[in-house]
Amino acid sequence: MALRSRAHEKLDGANINKVIALLEADDPITKKEACEILNIRYNTTRLQKIIDEHNEVWAYKEKRKSQNKGKGATRDEIKTVIEYYLDGDNISEIATRIYRSNAFVKAIIERVGIPQKLPAQFDRKRDIMLPEQCVAESFKEGERVWAARDNAIAIIKREQTVKHQEECPGYINPVDYEKKYGAKGYQIYVITPCDTSQTLFPWIDGSKVGYHSFALAYDLGSLKHLEQYGVTI
Repeated sequence: MALRSRAHEKLDGANINKVIALLEADDPITKKEACEILNIRYNTTRLQKIIDEHNEVWAYKEKRKSQNKGKGATRDEIKTVIEYYLDGDNISEIATRIYRSNAFVKAIIERVGIPQKLPAQFDRKRDIMLPEQCVAESFKEGERVWAARDNAIAIIKREQTVKHQEECPGYINPVDYEKKYGAKGYQIYVITPCDTSQTLFPWIDGSKVGYHSFALAYDLGSLKHLEQYGVTI
């Protein structure tokens, strides 16, 4: 259930809560001021409808959260958390969708071994960490993995072996990555999903937009262990 709104209107939950609090304050704002905060036309009937629908949605969510409180995670919930998190949703968004707390969702992420996304300004040397379940020494072509240094899902294109480098024009001094770094090197394609409905090219598959990169095996995380929960990687 979601409130219908126009692009310019500010009908997110936080803003509606703010308006309700101001209307119920000891020195309340006027309904006209409430409409201005929500960026809607001055219409007391619609204002009240927005507030009523918001309270109805809030009450339903609280009821569902209360019903789920104390219950362990179901297989469907675990699958949903994994899929939403890998698709780019944050913890609070997922918690809202499944009527659970942020702590509940975070616990699933940590327990099943989902690589956690880092803030935009993360340090590629200091902050990178992979769950134990993700650690692997080798990967197959076409396999989807977590690229820690790129902070995103990637597809393995091929192993960067010495033989491959020798066969490619332009390589003067092929690198034996296992000998030099103690890990295999891989050409990868990092997936950076985008909302193609907002671009000039809506026919592009937004799940395949990305860029080519390179990574050593210890900076890549296997996602195969998540398949046991019914997730298709």
